[in-house]
Amino acid sequence: MATRPALDVSLLATVRELGDARARPNRTWLSGLLGTPSKQLDAWLAEIPTLAPLERALRRAHEAGGRTFYAQFRAPFELYVMTRARRPDHVIETGVSSGVSSVHFLAALRRNRRGTLHSVDRPQVQAGPTLSDGESEVSVPPGRSSGWAIPASYRAGWDLRLGLSQEKLPRLVREISSVDIFLHDSHHTPTHLTFELETIRPKLRPGSIVMADNTKWTGEAFPRFARSLGAKVLRRGDSDLVGLRVPESL
Repeated sequence: MATRPALDVSLLATVRELGDARARPNRTWLSGLLGTPSKQLDAWLAEIPTLAPLERALRRAHEAGGRTFYAQFRAPFELYVMTRARRPDHVIETGVSSGVSSVHFLAALRRNRRGTLHSVDRPQVQAGPTLSDGESEVSVPPGRSSGWAIPASYRAGWDLRLGLSQEKLPRLVREISSVDIFLHDSHHTPTHLTFELETIRPKLRPGSIVMADNTKWTGEAFPRFARSLGAKVLRRGDSDLVGLRVPESL
């Protein structure tokens, strides 16, 4: 295995292929969510440079779609590592947009040779041929759908459900045996985040990882949920992306 400095250089090169410096993996956050010493993460982190062709394809797809600087999720490589380490049967994400988070889950699941990604999304559609002032970067370009930047070769086995989370998520949770990893990245309000967290609660199990992005808009919804589980909220650096690991005592 490469030395730590050599590995860090390779990781930075892969981050540059994606085109967003914020995506540099955060070892501290990963270690806390997985309950694994930082040094033990190196084997999974060492796989990230093999994703360089995927990161190039994502960047080119974004540029072709009019998103010259765009990554709708700042921690894609952490998603890859935690999926490889956790070896989940079921991953759920709410919110897809171009599919940066989705494809990193899918890449890890493919390498695991097990597990399914279930994605729930109600896409916003860009009004015209180019993104206008005031339109969100997460809008889907005309003629495309959720996950539009994901290469076709990564879509096999992807369970994408288009519609309102309030309608799709409860049905999905009833259909599966567990929620091993969950990512909220959809409608960012305290009420909606609480709804999603309470919906998945019955299928969480010890060691499950629960994450929420853009929590600056969701108030106490995530900390309150963490307290109800007896879990610690772990923040990714100084961002508003947070997560928790479900305690063994659940």
